Amino acid sequence: MQLELLNDQGQAASKVDAPETVFGREYNEDLVHQVVVAYRANGRQGTRAQKDREQVKHSTKKPFKQKGTGRARAGMTSSPLWRGGGRIFPNLPEENFTQKINKKMYRAGMASILSQLAREGRLAVVDSIKVDSPKTKVLADKFKAMNLPSVMVIADQVDENLYLASRNLKGVFIVEPRYADPVSLVHFKKVLVTKGALDQLKEMFA
Repeated sequence: MQLELLNDQGQAASKVDAPETVFGREYNEDLVHQVVVAYRANGRQGTRAQKDREQVKHSTKKPFKQKGTGRARAGMTSSPLWRGGGRIFPNLPEENFTQKINKKMYRAGMASILSQLAREGRLAVVDSIKVDSPKTKVLADKFKAMNLPSVMVIADQVDENLYLASRNLKGVFIVEPRYADPVSLVHFKKVLVTKGALDQLKEMFA
């Protein structure tokens, strides 16, 4: 499997060899969907909460007499049938949204995404991504010269200068291979992988 090697102007300068086990797999849509859904679900904090009829602040006084009003009988205004009443099955703060994904499934799903990106021409290789100073403008000009308004960079090493220069840059996400996630890979229009990160991705997902 060969991937395009881009120069500083974003043009394909040559080709580099990439492992078939990571960048040449068939696309498994069902597996990718399961991996993406599980990743997003595992990121949920579950801090939302609702009140049941015991927790809402309402009087226990009977709102009106039992008979003679023509209305349905009611015991208290905290009933779930009433506006402002408690919920029958409320969401609790300790609700768990996590979904289990086997390591083998996750690796196969990530390899499937990377392979599809390579087939669509959305994935390319660069020698390295470095900046001499933690200046956002320097990095922005570099990506502007490469004509990459929206890009995810998987770098073998993210130093302090590169991290500080990219953290406030809109449409740019730079991570090391161990922090690459399926949602970001699917989201960004272009994914750049440094030469040093290719070997790490092979060890992780092959």
